[in-house]
Amino acid sequence: MSGDAPLSAAEKTLSVLEALADHSRIADIADASGLPKPTVHRILQTLVRRGFARADGQGGYLGGARILSLAGRFLQRLDVAEHVHPVLRDLQGRTGWTVHLALLSGDEAVYVAKLEGVRPYHLASRVGMSLRLHCTSIGKAILAAMPDDEVRALVRRTGLPARTERTITDEGTLLGALADVRKRGYAEDHEENETGVRAVGAAVFDHSGEVIGGVSTAALVDLAETPGDLPELVVRAAADVSRALGAY
Repeated sequence: MSGDAPLSAAEKTLSVLEALADHSRIADIADASGLPKPTVHRILQTLVRRGFARADGQGGYLGGARILSLAGRFLQRLDVAEHVHPVLRDLQGRTGWTVHLALLSGDEAVYVAKLEGVRPYHLASRVGMSLRLHCTSIGKAILAAMPDDEVRALVRRTGLPARTERTITDEGTLLGALADVRKRGYAEDHEENETGVRAVGAAVFDHSGEVIGGVSTAALVDLAETPGDLPELVVRAAADVSRALGAY
């Protein structure tokens, strides 16, 4: 196709998606994609409706949860992240618990890998499923890697809905819990997201030191023995995953 040939609707949409990875303002997305602002705005509205983008509340746009949801499903099928899976398999083997890797997507995270534990039960989590940050071990590990003002802004956007009777629903209590996570280096979920399930999680970082997700181990409260070095194993695995994904 010649350089003067008009772009198809699919090409325009893909250009906006690619620009959205680096820009949030419509003017910047228009410059990066080479498309008129009205066209960019129309495409973004469609992406928002389909969950591939979301408004940031300040006149800009961010990637939506469905991007990572699809990416997670492709990772499961294509095993693109096989360089991370040995770390997750080692953690599963050392703990016997179900192991998760989730990546941050806007104001939530999305599971991109799951290895079942050795016990004869399966947790409800699945690759492609999104998870709240305030009530999960991965989520709290991610939040603890953010400044408190960013956490407050996120809470204003999302609220702190109760998932169980143990869920933290007060901002001050959450900030106190995150301070403890920073001191320990890992987060815990004591039936805060799902009754009967406990988990330990630690944050994953990219090459720039930005938090991008987390690793967790999870098990049923009544059926799993807790290895004495469980937190250390999770923290070590998260650090290994960070290095595999480009962190120094």
